[in-house]
Amino acid sequence: MKKFIYSVTLTLIFLIPVYLKAQQGDLRQQIKEITKPIKGIVGVSLMGLESRDTLSVNGGARLVLHSVMKFPIALTVLHLVDSGVLKFDQKIHFKKRDMVKNTHSPLRDKFPDGDVDVTIADLLGYMVSQSDNIACDMLLKKIDGPKTVQDYMLRLGIRGIAVRATEADMASSWELQYTNWCKPVEMTILLDRFYKDDIVSKSSTDFLYKIMLETSTGPKRLKGLLPATMPVAHKTGTSPTNDAGLSPATNDVGIITLPNGKHLAISVFVCNSTDDEATREGTIAKIAKAAVDFYGK
Repeated sequence: MKKFIYSVTLTLIFLIPVYLKAQQGDLRQQIKEITKPIKGIVGVSLMGLESRDTLSVNGGARLVLHSVMKFPIALTVLHLVDSGVLKFDQKIHFKKRDMVKNTHSPLRDKFPDGDVDVTIADLLGYMVSQSDNIACDMLLKKIDGPKTVQDYMLRLGIRGIAVRATEADMASSWELQYTNWCKPVEMTILLDRFYKDDIVSKSSTDFLYKIMLETSTGPKRLKGLLPATMPVAHKTGTSPTNDAGLSPATNDVGIITLPNGKHLAISVFVCNSTDDEATREGTIAKIAKAAVDFYGK
């Protein structure tokens, strides 16, 4: 009898990984079917933060970052806060000339004439939760530009994320947006390390996680097919669309709290697509739903 139980136990030990791999293969195939009709490149990277299971579809491709760059920028700013170089309540003065037109900025919409002092904490909120481009570039200016972000990513061992252009730079030249890129697998690694308090202090992690939960952009992307009550701490990225109908970036990355209480890091990038916005966003939503259904069991 003992030999029988031992034999069954051994069989189960060997079969469970095979079963899980087969299930993961089903999810991979499902994602491939979702992305197949897209006219462009779709990069997907998933990680169960407790199980450590990973899945990647084109996860090693260099894809256009756009405002997803505001996540590593925020981490860099928070690192400087933790280091005492900056303070949450430190104020930055905005003049009227800072409130440039023709860019997404709820901050400018609220204070079109400038002459206002805004704290570092509030600027982070504008930049992350509302993807404010003016707040982003002011924070970049405060930390001596994109190179500071790039250098910090390299210090962390993150080599698959490139931040080289400001929002104003990208707006000035179509080609410059391609200088900011990332590999989806590297973004998922960054999300994982952030969630584990491996990058900034616990208080800074909690602050950034909160403002990512409050993100108002891209409601039809990662959150599009998920229950409204499901927590999604995320950051979107959206490029302009040129006259030929080409959209270099429709992105969303973040951490989803699953119904089973576990967490999923997910990065989805739709790059150089000529599909309409609804199709691009719908693709991200379908991938997120498939991933949640799989990892949330």
